[in-house]
Amino acid sequence: MGPRVSETGNVPSDALAEVLRLGAGFGESDRPQVLHALAPLTQHLAQWDPAAVDVEISVKHRAGKEQQLTLRASLPGFPPLVAKAEDRELERAIAAAKRELLRQIEDEKGRRRPKDSRLLRKKTP
Repeated sequence: MGPRVSETGNVPSDALAEVLRLGAGFGESDRPQVLHALAPLTQHLAQWDPAAVDVEISVKHRAGKEQQLTLRASLPGFPPLVAKAEDRELERAIAAAKRELLRQIEDEKGRRRPKDSRLLRKKTP
């Protein structure tokens, strides 16, 4: 299924809110901050039906010296994606994990493009 598109041609901004689960270390009061920090993921996740997408964020040792953030994504047709980051500042940890998850999504998309497949290139004259 393709992205859900509004009448203006934009992917709805609440798409991430539909699929984001707050795991250990986060409460509902953190949701607006987390959604804002992860907003760039929305366009990357929009190609999938939200009912088939799961994104979870969790943190160990919150506000501690060794705060560890984990961002997991389950996307149809992809292996489970897990991005981790460590930083004393929660916002920086979220940003680092988001960048890593975006890299993994783009890497997986690249593996699935026919032009990137060596087998298909060999068959093409």
